[in-house]
Amino acid sequence: MALVYTTWHISTKIEYIRHVSWKNKIMIKDLNICLRVILVTMVLTGVIYPICVTVVAQIIFPHQAGGSLLVDSDGKPCGTRLLAQPLTASHYFQSRPSAASLTEAKWVVSGGSNWGTTSEKLSGAIQARHRSLLLENPDAEKEIPVELLTASGSGLDPHLSFAAAKWQIPRIAKARNVDAVHMERLLESRVEPRQFGILGEPRVNVLELNMALDKQFGPADARWTPLVFESANLKGQTTTPTDSDIRNQKN
Repeated sequence: MALVYTTWHISTKIEYIRHVSWKNKIMIKDLNICLRVILVTMVLTGVIYPICVTVVAQIIFPHQAGGSLLVDSDGKPCGTRLLAQPLTASHYFQSRPSAASLTEAKWVVSGGSNWGTTSEKLSGAIQARHRSLLLENPDAEKEIPVELLTASGSGLDPHLSFAAAKWQIPRIAKARNVDAVHMERLLESRVEPRQFGILGEPRVNVLELNMALDKQFGPADARWTPLVFESANLKGQTTTPTDSDIRNQKN
């Protein structure tokens, strides 16, 4: 009996070892398959696909792929048509107010103020902008387009409606000593239609419009303001810059 039991026990152990060995082989095989899938996926989506997209974009639409940069008369980049510029000189069209905040690295973070319609801060900001705009535009209509009083959702909207741009013409025409009629004709020539004829509203790109101003009526004294705020009192600020902070920047 002892011999039979010993033989059975040894046979069971051998079978168990074979089973474990077979199971380990399956696990190793599955692991190899998973590793190969991960490697192939990484190469396809992390190397080949980005290279193909970059090459195709540079061939088909290199200007857009490069950031839609705009250059001045000296051939130097002065901004992109995709982002607003915080230019506040009296002889240029001004873009919408911005609620974008400044990081410690001096990067402007896109975003809105997230103030609700019942917020006292929002009401105070709108009233401050209203007073400031009327003070800077004494010859303009008293009814100010709402987009000049409120910030866009992204804080980086490069466009204005025709009405908001036209409202600023008296100030710019006076600062440049140009007939307002000629300036309105320039504005009309820069209006962009609805996208695909149905999406959005007719609009003007503020940076391109200001560059057209310099081209047609001669450059003004102010220089283009970079997108990132450089005012010393804004350094490290993580909240919305005030209107006075933005207007005190040197152009």
